[in-house]
Parts: sequence; C-alpha cells; structure tokens
Amino acid sequence: MAILALGLAGCGSDYPLGPAQEAAARNADSNLRGAITGSGSSALGPAMDGWRAEFATMHPRAQVQYSPDGSGAGRGALLAGAVVFAGSDAYLDDEELAASTEVCGPGGAFNIPAYVSPISIAFNLPGITELNLDAATIARIFRGEITTWNDPAIAAQNEGVDLPSIRISPVSRSDDSGTTENFTDYLSAVVPEIWTDEADGTWPGSLSNENAKGNAGVVSTVSSTEGAVTYADDSAVGPPLGKARLLVGDEYVTVSGEAAAGAVDVASVVPGREEYDIALDLDRTTTADGVYPLVLVSYLVFCSRYENEQTAEVVKAFGTYAVSSEGQAAAAEAAKSAPISSGLSQRAAEAIETIEVGDL
Repeated sequence: MAILALGLAGCGSDYPLGPAQEAAARNADSNLRGAITGSGSSALGPAMDGWRAEFATMHPRAQVQYSPDGSGAGRGALLAGAVVFAGSDAYLDDEELAASTEVCGPGGAFNIPAYVSPISIAFNLPGITELNLDAATIARIFRGEITTWNDPAIAAQNEGVDLPSIRISPVSRSDDSGTTENFTDYLSAVVPEIWTDEADGTWPGSLSNENAKGNAGVVSTVSSTEGAVTYADDSAVGPPLGKARLLVGDEYVTVSGEAAAGAVDVASVVPGREEYDIALDLDRTTTADGVYPLVLVSYLVFCSRYENEQTAEVVKAFGTYAVSSEGQAAAAEAAKSAPISSGLSQRAAEAIETIEVGDL
C-alpha cells in the first residue's frame, strides 16, 4: 500500500509544493543574479510585494529588497546613495533631479510611472459605507471647519442618509508622504480658496489633528476611532470603513481602479525633462465622465547610470517586468491598482532600457 501511495503521488506532480516552486525550478537556468535594494512609498508596498514574488520565480538567483519607509524617505535614500532605486508617489522635483547627478552620473535619476491607485477618503461611521462629498467639503473637514457628521454641507449631498451628530476626527500622515502630497495637490487645485496651503508631502503645521505613520497607520487609527476620517491609498482601505464618492463635474464618482486609470489618460508629461523621464502632470480639475482625479501615480525612480554592471542588469530586468502587462496584472491582483496603458508601458520599458553602466 505504501508503494501504491508513492506511485499515485508521483503521478500527480513533480512539484508537490505548488506552482511557485514549479516556476522557480523551470527558470533555474536564468543567468540574472545579484541583489538590489530600494525604499520609499508605503502605498507601493503591496504591489512591490507582488512584483518581488513573481520576479523571484522568474530569476531565482536575483533578489529585490524594498522597505516601505515613505516616499520622501525613499527619495532621500536614493539621493544619499543608500539604495539603488526608490518608490515615490511624487516625481523628483527639479532640485532633486539636480542633486541626483551626484549618485547617478551626469544624466541623473529619472521617473517611471509604474503604479496607479485612487486615494480614498475613508471614514468610520457604523452602518454607513458610502457618502457623497465634494472637494470643498473635504477641504473644510480636514481644516477643522466642519466638525460634525450631520453638518448641513454633508447632509445636503446625502439626502436620505441618517447622519450622526458625532464629532469628526481628521487623521493625517505624520511622515513625509506622497499620498499627502497628492491629496493636498488635489485640494489646492480644485478649491484653492479653501485649501490655501501649498501642496506638500508634509502635513501643514498650522492644522492640528491626529496623525499616524504610513497608510496602514492612518487606516488603523480611523478603524479604531468612531467618527474619524482619513485619506489613504485605496488598497489599504477595507471594511468596516466607508468610502466617499467624489464630485467630479456633475456626478459623484465611486473610487475604483478604472476611474483612477482615467485620470492618468488625461494627464500630460512634465515639460523640460529628459526624454526618458516620464513624470506626469495630473489634471485635478478634470470634469471628464467617470474619472476619479484624487489619484496617486507611484514612480519607480532609477539612476540613468550605475557603476556595477550586475546591479544595472537586475534593475533593468526588474523595472521592465514591473511595467509589463504581466507585472501590472500582478500589481492589480496584489493591490487593486489600475494597470497603466499599453502605450505607457512600452514607453516606460524603452526608457528603462537606456540605463547605462559606467563611471559616475
């Protein structure tokens, strides 16, 4: 009977541990080897986990490490030469690009859009899973000007909803965050008369409210605080928290990956950059049907030149995979993100291919 059992097991699969082990075994002859390290956006974390897992099966001797310390920390680590790539929910500004030539050679670093996700306005109101909110109301909530959930400004947009009189507790990010930069950029663009602070990755010091580190931190805080509200990458938000539908033009748009992808479709490339730099200017004030403009685009920030050939090869292979249709599908499964378009994918792959090896 023991022999029979062994025979039956052998008929089932040569890889009894599962498809990941099978894929790794079949790709064992990959010549790519070496380790690279990155850090940055916490919003990018779930997608990065998916990419790293799949990349490891494709290239068993290559390793990608990533620490989700926040976008600002990631960009800072890259500019300090502490990591070989960064993940950021905001592209490098002109000052950062100039500084990047110190560690990336004369061509500096460049931005590749690899992850698209909406930013949810998430709230903790038992029994309420969805509310309609316009930008003016959101801005006044986070400025502390609207303080209870049954305020007339909220009630007017949510007829038939039994809004409680409990106090609103806004929660913001404590770290330098690309999610914060995108959120404040949206408010300053759409309602500048209310949101008078400039868009920035650091929460305005003039506004006192509770804060927490990372997307996971703010979502955890809101989940444990009835009446609390925050802004967070949609992939981090789940039950029991509710989400706001955003007024765009004449309709309230439900947060979704598809609606976020629409915002990227109407974006333009930042002018004055190198041809291989694909930093995007998002149109926050769009009124296009079905578009959700409160969106973040996370970038993989690479050096245009690396001194070590092995490092450059792993960077190029990983970056090319991340922006491919397969990589985008893996990110969508892991993080509910919206795949970038095929045209943007091709352009990103071509940009990554320009990475050189040489002295800095």
